[in-house]
Amino acid sequence: MDTTWPKILEMCNRFSTVTYENLTKIIRYAETGSASSALSLDDSFQNDVDSWMGGGTCFSMTWFVYQELLELGLSPKLWMGHKRKERNIHCALCLPYEGKEYLFDPGYLIFDPLLLPSFFVEGANEAFFPLEPNAVRLVRKNGIVELWTGSLQGAMKLRFEFETAGVSETEFRHFWRESFSREMMTYPVLNRLDKEQGIQYYFQKGNLMIRDKNGSRMEKIEREKQTSVLSKIFNLSPEVIEKALMTLDKIK
Repeated sequence: MDTTWPKILEMCNRFSTVTYENLTKIIRYAETGSASSALSLDDSFQNDVDSWMGGGTCFSMTWFVYQELLELGLSPKLWMGHKRKERNIHCALCLPYEGKEYLFDPGYLIFDPLLLPSFFVEGANEAFFPLEPNAVRLVRKNGIVELWTGSLQGAMKLRFEFETAGVSETEFRHFWRESFSREMMTYPVLNRLDKEQGIQYYFQKGNLMIRDKNGSRMEKIEREKQTSVLSKIFNLSPEVIEKALMTLDKIK
C-alpha cells in the first residue's frame, strides 16, 4: 500500500492555508541590508508552517514544498518561470512519481499536485483542471510547460512558461537573491486562497481584489485601515503588517 502519496496530499492541504506575502521579505531585507542575509533568515528553511510568519513569496513557498518532498525520499525538480521578456521571476516544482509527473505551484496559490500532460514529440499536449475560483490549463511542448489560468466561463490567460529542464539549488538561490531587487519589493503584495469557499483575496498597491466563481470585485483600502483589514483577511499579525508598511513609507 502506497503511504507516500497520502502524506503528499496531507502536506498540500496543510500548506494551502498559507498566505503569499512579501511583507516579511521586505522587513528582513530592510533589517539586514542584503539579499543573502535576508534569505538566510527566511522561515521556510525551518520547515515549520505553524511558526512561519505568514507565508512568503513564491521562492519561500516553493522551497518549503521542495524540502518537504525531499524529506519523503522523493526527487522534485525546481522550475523557474518566465513571463514575456521577464525571465526567472516565478518558480514552481515538478515531481516525478510512479512514472508520472506533477506540477506544484504554491506561489500561484495552486496547492493541489496537478498531473502534467505527457510530452509528444510533435505538437503539444495539454491538461485542464476546473479549480475554483481559477481554472488551470497546462500546455506542454518543446521543453516548455505553459501555465494558463482563468475563470470557467471566461478566456484563459497565459501566466508563465516553465523550462522543464529545471535548475539546481544553487541557481534557484541565485534567482531568489535577484528577486530582492525587483519592483514588487516597493509595495505590499498579499494573496490568499480560501479553498473551502473557492475565494481568492489579492491585495496590491492599496487595492483589494476578491475573486470567486461569479467574478471579481475591487475595493480601495486606505492606508489608515490597511493594518486592521489586512490582518483579518490574510491571517497575518497586525505587528508584521504595520512594520512592513512603515518600512515602505520610509523608502518612498
